[in-house]
Amino acid sequence: MTEKIKDEKNIKDFNINLEEMSLAGLHFGHKTSRINPKMEPYISGTKNNVHIIDLEKTKEKLEEALDFIEKLILENKILIIVGTKIQHKELVKNLAESCDLPYINNRWVGGTFTNFNVIKKRINYFKELENKKAKGELEKYTKKERLIFDKELKELELKFKGIKNLERIPDAIFIVDIKKDHLAAKEARRKGVKIIAISDTNCDPTLADYPIPANDDAISSVKYILEKVAEVIQNTKKKLA
Repeated sequence: MTEKIKDEKNIKDFNINLEEMSLAGLHFGHKTSRINPKMEPYISGTKNNVHIIDLEKTKEKLEEALDFIEKLILENKILIIVGTKIQHKELVKNLAESCDLPYINNRWVGGTFTNFNVIKKRINYFKELENKKAKGELEKYTKKERLIFDKELKELELKFKGIKNLERIPDAIFIVDIKKDHLAAKEARRKGVKIIAISDTNCDPTLADYPIPANDDAISSVKYILEKVAEVIQNTKKKLA
């Protein structure tokens, strides 16, 4: 009877393979001295003074997160991806663009959620300036003035390129490194935005609604998780098409 209940409750099969997870290094945490006590339930042991994450629990939590993401897409809700570590920038950009999602991969701009109306005005200005340049409307200015506009455009692009089509605060946020992008998590919590986040052994998993205990440093680990996210989003969008 217990098995039947477990099967009925079971999250969909997202083709998550423990061996592939291990090869991608999802189980490698930080040095034992850098443990966040709240991550202890997800740790299976240590090796060479490095905590080892229990991949069975990672699989379970990743499936829960993917199930939630699938529901978001089915309900036509907005998910934003945030990952600002140097080694993650391209992965985040590629995932977002392949799934047509808003993203931030440079720096979290304070107020993106908590002061969205002001941020939206800056985004609109960026789009307007970008449009004027494309139409050649900036050519009437002096060379010095055009250089100032170009510099401003580059700065605005770094900040807002990934969210230039964002019309409202998202329903959920996926944070690649919840420790580094803690401001994003803080604003999300204040605005009631659901948080999905990779949580390494030095992080507080309780900051996320859907924590994924895994290595948030290694490109291979983050790539594995983001590819699963992309797969779910793309498959779900195909069903809706």
